[in-house]
Amino acid sequence: MIDCNPGFDVAPWHLRWCGLDLDALLRTESIFALSNGHLGLRGTLEEGEPVGQPGTYLNGYYEKRQLPYAETGYGYPEVGQSIVNVTDGKIIRLLVADEPMDMRYGKALEHERVLDFRSGTLRRNTVWSSPTGRTVRIRSERLVSFTDRAIAAIRYEVEPLDGEIDLVVQSDLLANEPAAATTRDPRLAAALDRPLVADFATARDYSALLAHHTRHSGLRMAAGIDHELELPGPARCSVQVEDDLARVTIAVDVAQGDRLRLTKYIAYGWSSRRSTPALRAQVAAALAAGMETGWDTLLRRQRDYLDEFWATADIEIDGDPELQQAVRFALFHVLQAGARGESRAIPAKGLTGPGYDGHAFWDTETFVLPVLTCTVPSAAGQALRWRHSTLDTARRRARELGQSGVMFPWRSINGEEGSGYWPTGTAAVHVNADIADATARYLAATDDEEFETDCGVELLVETARLWAGLGHHNSSGDFRIDGVTGPDEYSALADNNVYTNLMAQRNLREAAAACARRPEMADKFGVTPEETARWHDCADRMALPYNEKLGVHEQSEGFTRYARWDFAATTATNYPLLLNYPYFELYRKQVVKQADLVLAMQLCPTVFTAEQKARNFDYYDALTVRDSSLSACTQAVLAAEVGHLSLAFDYFVEAALTDLHDLHHNVAHGLHIASLAGTWLCCVGGFGGLRDCGKDLFFAPRLPDQLDRLTFRIAWRGRRLAVEITADSATYSLLGGDSIRLSHHGRDFTLDADPVTLPIPFLRSRPAPELPDGRRPYRRF
Repeated sequence: MIDCNPGFDVAPWHLRWCGLDLDALLRTESIFALSNGHLGLRGTLEEGEPVGQPGTYLNGYYEKRQLPYAETGYGYPEVGQSIVNVTDGKIIRLLVADEPMDMRYGKALEHERVLDFRSGTLRRNTVWSSPTGRTVRIRSERLVSFTDRAIAAIRYEVEPLDGEIDLVVQSDLLANEPAAATTRDPRLAAALDRPLVADFATARDYSALLAHHTRHSGLRMAAGIDHELELPGPARCSVQVEDDLARVTIAVDVAQGDRLRLTKYIAYGWSSRRSTPALRAQVAAALAAGMETGWDTLLRRQRDYLDEFWATADIEIDGDPELQQAVRFALFHVLQAGARGESRAIPAKGLTGPGYDGHAFWDTETFVLPVLTCTVPSAAGQALRWRHSTLDTARRRARELGQSGVMFPWRSINGEEGSGYWPTGTAAVHVNADIADATARYLAATDDEEFETDCGVELLVETARLWAGLGHHNSSGDFRIDGVTGPDEYSALADNNVYTNLMAQRNLREAAAACARRPEMADKFGVTPEETARWHDCADRMALPYNEKLGVHEQSEGFTRYARWDFAATTATNYPLLLNYPYFELYRKQVVKQADLVLAMQLCPTVFTAEQKARNFDYYDALTVRDSSLSACTQAVLAAEVGHLSLAFDYFVEAALTDLHDLHHNVAHGLHIASLAGTWLCCVGGFGGLRDCGKDLFFAPRLPDQLDRLTFRIAWRGRRLAVEITADSATYSLLGGDSIRLSHHGRDFTLDADPVTLPIPFLRSRPAPELPDGRRPYRRF
């Protein structure tokens, strides 16, 4: 039997799982998922069973469902969307002397799977002995191509180890495969019960193609497979096709020392407008191109793509091998989530599982796009183009709710609001400002003039128009934004949430600046000098509640007057609080689900003094329970800035290992892409101290004692930079592009061809902040 305990090995450039643990299937299927942002395959075994949750996803492909309400009200969204498990092309069933290869039976003498961050592939090596004692070695490698976004491919090899064996391989294309329930909502279960309706099926030689459409959303898709075979002798091959199944079968006798090798090419296409014949043609062409390219070239192109990515994005850590692995795992999955989305959303789970119904949230703009903007700028631009493509839908939603400009959805696949819970859905209007913030940061980092004229100015203008109409001036002249929900979902319908107000302020000023840069675009969108003057006035008079007695900003007006949550009386089993206490109680107490005002200090750093940041951080860290995976990374960034480096390291560990250690117990339904992106933010924004203010970069690096060295790379305005941090100095290097002005702990300097090394100032230690009872950051040891 297998001589290793199931689990992940620690290595710098790959993630290896050794051993067999059927209880861990769901989790490892998410972790071993492959994607390119357009097409995603969960890391299920090729043989199809055992399986935790089958999953093949096309970005933006969904089914409609009715949203449940006990009582309806005007403006409540009626229809939601759920991602669909589309036709599965990765199944390759194996029969060994008439016995199905199934890891639940017989003996697995060896079994390992390796997710390789440099090759961009998932490899598998298994030695399996059937119940009757026939033994084979199975090797496979699969990829979802970054360069040919419609294509996935699998190389599958079987080698007898104890004499000649009759082998049968069945390569399937399967639609409407049964899947485990992921929700208690019967409406969703009904919507996703056999959601694909057959339109067309054909098979010939070693290829097959199936076309379907969704029953309610009416989206069309097609999937096809083709094969290359390397057989040791004569074989019997056949193909069959039904509405929901196409199967290529190969039967061959294989002697010990020989092997059967099959290379399977899989292609997908979908559309809301194009006809089934057009999609059939598209998929057939993609398959032909994939076959012509061939496995070896696909593999080489995948490696070349990733070499280029790592040259710009890699982070090196000395002093903690597990964190080194976790950081590269995180970057690899963030890349997979957004690389080839191309005017589609980046879902909160990427394309790794059905969690959150496949919806995109504000997570994308606030956590994921800062990473992509500095590593793969084109992917960030494409994600923002998706938001721009949904502007008409957002305008209709704003009119429905009596507002100006646009109101982007809290959660969505197609741009329509998919949240049925008003207080933390519709009321969380900060999503508008989050999109505007990501737009402004992308423009500052890239100078992408085409994007600015095509999308950027309009995004900034229409989001700004919401704030000018949503807020109002009080009798003192302050501009207030009342009755909204900030990032902290344990405080809803609050007045003057500081995060929302500051992000709205930035939105208003960025919109005015964009109109000044592009007056022709301002004219196009009907922006007058009077309107921009009003934006400036609203921004200048924005209300920012502050408690003079406590010396801290209020998360929202009156927040510090609430009773504090009784953390001492709350047991560990009662977290997350939202699953164990009514919102009626949470909304009336000082308890914070996730960083809110602390996130405002990260994204709007110049608004607060150093002393205000320190006092605010200590106050709110004592209230924050991190019932959201979005919180630890932000707390790490600000803890590092205000001088709590050891605490910052602990939060960094929690963010980096959220999925690998399944800290929220829900990796089975997909990875937390924003938390993975937050790992980069911890390194670059936290220990690197990077703040981007307009087109300028400011660094204030410091390392915690737990790390010996940290190096990161970023792309910025046509340049590639590297920053190496040790305990007492930082070295800045220009890897490509023209010289650039930078700031190091407040000292300006010019970086050109020669690296610049500067000392890190002494940091006065500060008392560690109080933390909620039982909610210390995750520790491994």
